[in-house]
Formats: sequence, C-alpha cells, structure tokens
Amino acid sequence: MINHRYMKWVVACGIGLILALLAFQRATDPLPTRQKAIEEAVVVESRQLLASYVSPGSELQLVDPLSPDRKVGKVYIWPNDKGWEVSGHYRRNDRDPWHPYLMQLDRSSSLLSLAVKDGNDRLIGMSATDEKFSAVP
Repeated sequence: MINHRYMKWVVACGIGLILALLAFQRATDPLPTRQKAIEEAVVVESRQLLASYVSPGSELQLVDPLSPDRKVGKVYIWPNDKGWEVSGHYRRNDRDPWHPYLMQLDRSSSLLSLAVKDGNDRLIGMSATDEKFSAVP
C-alpha cells in the first residue's frame, strides 16, 4: 500500500507542474498581443475620426479605451459582426462638460456611424445632413 504522506507530495508536485505549464503557455501566446495591437490601431483611428467631426482643427480631451478615466464614465472597444464599436467621452476644453459618444467602424476602420450627446448647434445641423453622424442635445 502506498504511503499517503508521499502521495500528497506527488499530487502537489503534479498540480504545480500543470499550473506552471499553463502559465508558460499563456505568457508566450502571441494572440493576445496581436489582438491588443489591432484594438489600439482601431482606437487611434477612431480618435482621428471623432476629432474630424466634433472639433476639426482644435484639440480634444478624450477618455477612450487607450486612456480610460473611471470618474468620467465607462469606455469600451468591442468587436462585432461588421467590425468594431468604440465608446468614450470627449470635451473641447476644461469648461465644456464631458460628452459621450459611440462609434461603429468596419473591419478596415472606416466609419459606419457616430452618435454623440452634444448640444452644439453646428453638430446638430451636421447630423441632419450626414447619415453617418447623429448628435442629440
């Protein structure tokens, strides 16, 4: 009969070896690194598209998946059937309140739709003429 004292050590070493192998596989898997690089490229493109609509030629303060700020609100980037969805918040200066936005991009990071909650008269007028853009006060 096998001594239980030795069997506990064998089982503990076996479990430790399995956990070490799983940790090694996870650390060396290139897929999460590639996925993160793709997501970062999509967010950078979404920043440029957002700025071209809501604040062309001037600076924007952004809270997005690359620069999250929990005090302002939740942000995300999510793959969907058509491409990507990116959400965040922006403001034009320190006196401007934060405005939420939701952007849908196709797989090549071209704009499908952009919805913002901003009462700016220029944006409200632009949303009436541009089918990809929607602004509500």
